[in-house]
Amino acid sequence: MSVTLTITFIFFLIIARFFYIQVIWGQELVLRATDQWNREIPVIAARGNILDRNGQQLAGNLTTYSVFVRPNAVKDKSYAATCLSEIFGLEMSSLYERLNEGNVSEITVVRQADGELIEQLIACDIDGVYYARDNTRVYSYGDALCQTLGFTSTDGLGLSGIEKMYDGVLGGTDGEIMYTTDIVGNQTENTNIVYKSAVDGDDISLTIDIEIQLAAEQAIREVYENTGAQNASCIVLDPGSFEVLAMVNYPSYDLNDVPRDDVQTLNELSRNALVCDIYEPGSTFKVLTAAANLQEYINGNSAAFSPTYVFNGSRTRSVDGTTIKCWSDHANGKHSNQTLSQALNNSCNPCFTDIALALGKDVFYNYLSLFGLGNVTGIDFAGEAVGMLVPQSLVRDCDLARIGFGQTVAVTALQLACAVASAVNGGNYYVPRLLKSVISSDGNVVEESEPILKNKTISEQASSMLRSMLEGVVKEGSGKNAYIEGYRVAGKTGTAQKYENGAVAAGKYVSSFVGFFPADDPQYLALVIVDEPQGAYYGSVVAAPVAKSIFEDIIAIKNIQSVE
Repeated sequence: MSVTLTITFIFFLIIARFFYIQVIWGQELVLRATDQWNREIPVIAARGNILDRNGQQLAGNLTTYSVFVRPNAVKDKSYAATCLSEIFGLEMSSLYERLNEGNVSEITVVRQADGELIEQLIACDIDGVYYARDNTRVYSYGDALCQTLGFTSTDGLGLSGIEKMYDGVLGGTDGEIMYTTDIVGNQTENTNIVYKSAVDGDDISLTIDIEIQLAAEQAIREVYENTGAQNASCIVLDPGSFEVLAMVNYPSYDLNDVPRDDVQTLNELSRNALVCDIYEPGSTFKVLTAAANLQEYINGNSAAFSPTYVFNGSRTRSVDGTTIKCWSDHANGKHSNQTLSQALNNSCNPCFTDIALALGKDVFYNYLSLFGLGNVTGIDFAGEAVGMLVPQSLVRDCDLARIGFGQTVAVTALQLACAVASAVNGGNYYVPRLLKSVISSDGNVVEESEPILKNKTISEQASSMLRSMLEGVVKEGSGKNAYIEGYRVAGKTGTAQKYENGAVAAGKYVSSFVGFFPADDPQYLALVIVDEPQGAYYGSVVAAPVAKSIFEDIIAIKNIQSVE
């Protein structure tokens, strides 16, 4: 009886095994066999080019090749290993071992090989070796615009910056060549070759002007090196449309030699601080406080100060037990009693404290919202920071007083540049943008971006008054180092203390200048930021001359005629 049961049990095991092999495992074997007999050679789509606003190529492609080997199809493995190692500079013995591994169906020998090497490969006539086209990304200007353009993977996928943001547009769709092989990988006779064409990616044109970009790059590089700063940056906008004309972050790196093996360094150097990092703006923020006051004065708000009002000449204000000081001691003929225009010239903190407190947090916070503080600008770039603004419900008078002159608030450089641009362009706040158009592979424009108005900030009347005051800052105030003879330049300096662990960091400052020209009809706006310059640190001394240099280069590039 036990023998019968044993035989019966063995019989059912055999049946179950057959069932598994034929039904379950059999399906997997069919798939494996299909894979062994059907070969696919990728046809890589050409990635779209990135152009500046004038059609200059910023990023393009260099045709390269990947080389593959089917070991089972190689008749003379020694000859194959010798040829491949000599052509591509590989270690011969290691390659020979790989060719003799019995369980490997395909080997990737090399990627991004140039055409001359492929010609040598063809001349060797090695069985079982084939190649496919790649596209190696090349950047025309090396490190210029590197944090904005971003870079791709070795497989051509956008990993950062514009390359990532518009990867779906630039990437295209790969094709393939499919054919049937025998057991050793040779194409069988009388079989059809299926060819699926690749669809190349579209080109994109950016709002960037590469000539302005290179001029700004040079100016920022020089101030970074000359001052021993931690970093330096600049953004140039068209204040009439919020098109970004230039973005510079320094230090930088060469996009054609990305430090992929050093992740920490790559993360630090590839970060677009203008969009993704925040800082305390200091006195450049006074432009917005002045704008809010002027608009409320025009609106008839009795709490607002008229342009002719003379502020209290004391150099200090006491708010909630906190003493706020002017940088000047008001002695020996230095500024004391002054109008709003003079307060901007002299960058006097107490006057802007008075404005913020007089308007009150409800009115003042409304303007902060209109100017985009506490919100992203909406630029077409990943990772944009929101900034930091004390919630209105929690803000104290001492907080409000400090926000009035650019403390206790943190912004991105882009946020501040856009806010100031709206204050001086007649009160129009647009969505800033980097994309200008999308161009198909046959050269047709298939998409074109247009300015998008988000909201009105102040009136043209208030804006005109503000522009006049800021022109005075450059003519006779703290911004005199940005003055250009024969041209109407306007702007505001800024010098902000840095904080570490909640306390003022001794000797650490952020120097800045935001300026524009022509003062009566702004066409170009630049914000320059120098982080921790050594020695002199006032924005008037460090940052204003940089903006002047950039404006002078723009004047030369665009052949802008003097108005005086």
